[in-house]
Amino acid sequence: MTVAFVLSGGGSLGAVQVGMLQALAERDVRPDLLIGTSAGAINAAYVAGHGTGRETLETLADTWRGLRRQDVFPFDPLRHVLALAGSRDSLCSNRGLRRLIDAYLPYRNLEEAAIPVHIVTTNLLSGEEVLLSTGDAASAVLASATIPGVLPAVEREGLTLVDGGVADNAALSQAVALGADEIYVLPAGFACALQRPPTSALAAAVQALTLLIEQRLVMDVAQFAGNAQIKVLPPLCPLAVSSADFSHAAELIQRAHDATGRWIDSGGPSLPAPQRFLSLHHHRPDTTAGIDEHDCAELVA
Repeated sequence: MTVAFVLSGGGSLGAVQVGMLQALAERDVRPDLLIGTSAGAINAAYVAGHGTGRETLETLADTWRGLRRQDVFPFDPLRHVLALAGSRDSLCSNRGLRRLIDAYLPYRNLEEAAIPVHIVTTNLLSGEEVLLSTGDAASAVLASATIPGVLPAVEREGLTLVDGGVADNAALSQAVALGADEIYVLPAGFACALQRPPTSALAAAVQALTLLIEQRLVMDVAQFAGNAQIKVLPPLCPLAVSSADFSHAAELIQRAHDATGRWIDSGGPSLPAPQRFLSLHHHRPDTTAGIDEHDCAELVA
């Protein structure tokens, strides 16, 4: 039995996956291979090099807890003006994200990782999915996490690469093609509609990609359900945190850890994918206070 962990994208909500990984590891559910997209590529690449030990995942959690928006999406007024004027291809520099990736990858090339890891990117010119399984690891992860227009595209092997979520966020087809019999999908994004619109261009761009991610995940789960045992961990719900807001990482990690633990202990892995949670839905504003994941299904309008 080959177990794959598929880690999808979701901007700052990538912190959710850390709690999921912790709960899975505590119950001795560990991957034979990893596939990562966007924020999920960052987490997948880390786990591929360090494993899923308790201290290892706590270090990853500390990294997410310490992140701020400026670390990943640095604000430069001049660059913003130039980007809007068409003189720059992105609103933000990727130097901060590159430093973050370089700091925690213990291997240079993807094929050197302790656990096989595959990174999903998108060819910006053709829109085609590009799966990276060998070669420079840092540039692969950077490309997969590059939101078009927000961060500069990555040139690699003659291709202009951006966020893998544009082409194939969940990458279930890749997991099946790589021989996975049992696939755990760790969704970082959310299906809960926001109560208020994003207040910045950055937040709007990240939110748009997150919505694309969730819609694609629903379709892929339905398409590949007959090819492997697909176990989709329920995303946090209700969730009213912007995918461009890094200030809630500690809360997200803890909630995801607790929710995933409950899901596993109640037999969740043997149940069909939670389609109702994965489909975009609204919550009544007057009913979301003081509820948790157990109550969410009753509040979906």
